[in-house]
Amino acid sequence: MAPGGNRGWLLRLVIAFSFAQGAVSMARPAVSYRALALGADERAIGVIAGVYALLPLFVAVPLGRRTDHGRCAPLLPVGVVLISGGCAMSGLANSLWAMAVWSGVMGLGHLCFVIGAQSLVARQSAPHEQDRNFGHFTIGASLGQLIGPIAAGALIGGRDMAGTSALALLVAGAGGAVSLTSLWRIESRTTAKSRAEQGDRVPVGRILRARGVPAGIFISLAVLSATDILTAYLPVVGEHRGIAPSVIGLLLSLRAAATIACRLVLTPLLRLLGRTLLLTLTCLLAALLCAGVALPVPVWGLAVMLAVLGFCLGVGQPLSMTTVVQAAPDGARSTALALRLTGNRLGQVAAPASAGLVAGIAGVAAPFVMLAGLLLVSAGVAVRTPKRPGGPGSGASGRPKRPGLRRTSEI
Repeated sequence: MAPGGNRGWLLRLVIAFSFAQGAVSMARPAVSYRALALGADERAIGVIAGVYALLPLFVAVPLGRRTDHGRCAPLLPVGVVLISGGCAMSGLANSLWAMAVWSGVMGLGHLCFVIGAQSLVARQSAPHEQDRNFGHFTIGASLGQLIGPIAAGALIGGRDMAGTSALALLVAGAGGAVSLTSLWRIESRTTAKSRAEQGDRVPVGRILRARGVPAGIFISLAVLSATDILTAYLPVVGEHRGIAPSVIGLLLSLRAAATIACRLVLTPLLRLLGRTLLLTLTCLLAALLCAGVALPVPVWGLAVMLAVLGFCLGVGQPLSMTTVVQAAPDGARSTALALRLTGNRLGQVAAPASAGLVAGIAGVAAPFVMLAGLLLVSAGVAVRTPKRPGGPGSGASGRPKRPGLRRTSEI
């Protein structure tokens, strides 16, 4: 399928991503509540949340190398199977160690799905469509993040926290499997290249030296870490402040709804402010709001802050995808975005573990102050992000490329 052609594939991909992400977003708080019911403390919650990203940390780049040569289609159903299995088995697990292992399986499935999905988006989008199409693609993630916590909050509660959280995890596994009904019609029309056609692999060092790639990786890491810790630690904050799980679910979904709203208006925002200023302002405001979450504000104040925070966090992911895609050398865009994913997963390992440590020492609100500092640094990085990423050999010049050129990438 030529870039810029029929976008039915994009709608089907968004639907599939919504169910897959919904399963993960429902499972993450459910895992936290089930772990609490099994006797976990703040440190253990941080470890379990970190293991979710541990397995993907080691396989992102090899999978990116594979998708650089058109072999991405199997990753979508494999990802769904791992997500659904990880959710269901987390609900059946009766020990914290088992929950950590199945959380890792869930994270590996999410990585496989995202790599395959983003490869399709980048390959089938013309350069001038990438900001828009990546924005629309990430709406699928936001829809899942909107519905998942509400569903988890509706099921979890009462005296039997262990039982209701297990039920939520089983339902999440079943919901994730529904995405297969949309995936079966999605195909990659490109074929794998022969070894002679592939040429030499671009070294990782050269990819990381391309101007714009490190900035895109760091901004993505900071934004995803903020989203991840919000999902994992807001239930803990709720437990300490006496906020019901159903209210926490609504708050997390409000954040996701604001992210959807942001991505729907992303194109006019880019026209108004430009990529660099938009990234800088949203990262700076997100830092201030994360610090505000640490304050003992009433629930309505928390809702307002999370809504504005969700809007700000909606900018970073799609724009960092485009930044990395356009900065990467030709023939290594999937690998570059796999490096971006590796940065994301590194943040998902380090940030929850660090959050668990600071929460154990300074209280459950401390992780949000830590996030504020990370986002503040990302705002400084965004200021230095080039308006037109690229460097020698990047192929990201100021003029648009011919629509027929293939591109590959992943979240």
